Amino acid sequence: MGLPEIDIRFSTLAVSAIQRSQRGIVALILRDDTQAKTVYEYKTIADVENEDWTATNLQYIKDTFMGIPSKVIVVRGSTEDTNYNEQLNTLQNRKWNWLAVPGIETGDTTDISSWIQSQRENNKKTFKAVLPNRAADHEAIVNFTTTGIKVGENIYEATHYTARIAGVLAGLSLDRSSTYFELTEIDDITEHENPDDDIDNGQLILIKQNDKIKIGRGVNSLTTSTVTKAAQFKKIKLVEGMDLIQEDISTTFNDEYVGKVINSYDNQVLFITAVNAYLKGLTGNVLEGAFDNRVDVDIEKQRLAWEGIGTNTEDWDDQKVKEMTFQSNVYLSGTFKFLDAMEDLVMNITLI
Repeated sequence: MGLPEIDIRFSTLAVSAIQRSQRGIVALILRDDTQAKTVYEYKTIADVENEDWTATNLQYIKDTFMGIPSKVIVVRGSTEDTNYNEQLNTLQNRKWNWLAVPGIETGDTTDISSWIQSQRENNKKTFKAVLPNRAADHEAIVNFTTTGIKVGENIYEATHYTARIAGVLAGLSLDRSSTYFELTEIDDITEHENPDDDIDNGQLILIKQNDKIKIGRGVNSLTTSTVTKAAQFKKIKLVEGMDLIQEDISTTFNDEYVGKVINSYDNQVLFITAVNAYLKGLTGNVLEGAFDNRVDVDIEKQRLAWEGIGTNTEDWDDQKVKEMTFQSNVYLSGTFKFLDAMEDLVMNITLI
């Protein structure tokens, strides 16, 4: 059944996690009538044929590549389209990390935001989007709000610079956050009157610091903390780490286990052991090494599954529940401690 290769696959994923996080994939939706072709995949800016795009859309693609993503997927829509449904359907079953729709009108951001959230909730996708002026209150939506972005002779509003921001977020490694990332091409911005308040309200903003233009703090639009979504979910770096782990484990499970391995307790233990070895390989940049990051059989869910079909489990101890696998289900749970980047300094000085 190839079980030894599972360990190798997870080990390889753990070793390459930082490199892969630094080379994420950006999806762009552009309205452009220059050509009839709908979908383009570019690995470098050299792959782009200038005549395929208007000058404005070509610049959006170039802006995205400034962040050095591993790939840019561009889906073309007609300038006469009244929504983005067709382009979103095209992207649904492709692999990518960050979406931007440069030039999108504020009224259309609601549909994009809702689609991203639906894909994450219902289809377990790890899609995220950079949208202008969209206070979605969700960890997968980055609400970019800076205006008056001056680059050479050109001045851009937030909607026009979302492709650049998506490229940055896709190109950053998980060994750092986007906080204080410098955008060297920008000459000036319209500064925010209350940057601290804007960040606290879930806005990704640019700031001017020592004549340099930087990302203020790497936050998404989430502002409401709950029991299931604590304050950590507000940080882009931490959500990226969560998505990386979810994608690696679920992809490996789907590719190597589903339909191929009998659902016995022994085989579950082999899978759990491989997952825990993978998690250990992420310590230092993604997970806290001093914390016991691990998964195991979700005893409560497995017990409830048996109780749900009328089986009395009152006399079963935890080990018995673990060993009694339920139908084709693999119930796992775990506790992780994700590592953030250094961003805040508190220093007390005592004078003698």
